[in-house]
Amino acid sequence: MVIQESAEDYLEKVLMLSKQKANVRQTDICDATGYARPSVSVAIRKLASEGYLEISELGAITLTDKGHEIADKIYERHTVISELLVALGTDPDVALEDACKIEHDLSEESFANIKKYYKEHVKK
Repeated sequence: MVIQESAEDYLEKVLMLSKQKANVRQTDICDATGYARPSVSVAIRKLASEGYLEISELGAITLTDKGHEIADKIYERHTVISELLVALGTDPDVALEDACKIEHDLSEESFANIKKYYKEHVKK
C-alpha cells in the first residue's frame, strides 16, 4: 500500500476535517490547503477511483477503510512528531511544518522508536 506523499496529505486532511465537521466537501479541502479547486477535484476523484475515498451524491467526502488506514497512520506520525518537537523546545508552528516534512519519509522502525520514546518521556 504505497501511495504518493500528496495523496497521503489529502487523506490526512480529509481525516482532520472530518474531526471538525460532519460533512467534508471539496471546498473545505481547498480552504484548508490553499489549493485551487481544479487541483483538489482531480486529486479527490483519483483517490475515489482508487478506493481511498467515497463521494456522496451531495458531494460529501468520506474515507473508506483503505483510506482511513493510511490517514490514521499519517495523522499519528504527524501528531507524535510535532508534539515531540514542541517538547524539545521547537516553536509549535515550526514543529507542525517540520512534522509535515518528516512524516512521509520516516521508516517504520525509526517511527516506532520515536513513538516509544514519546510515550515514555513526553506523553505519560
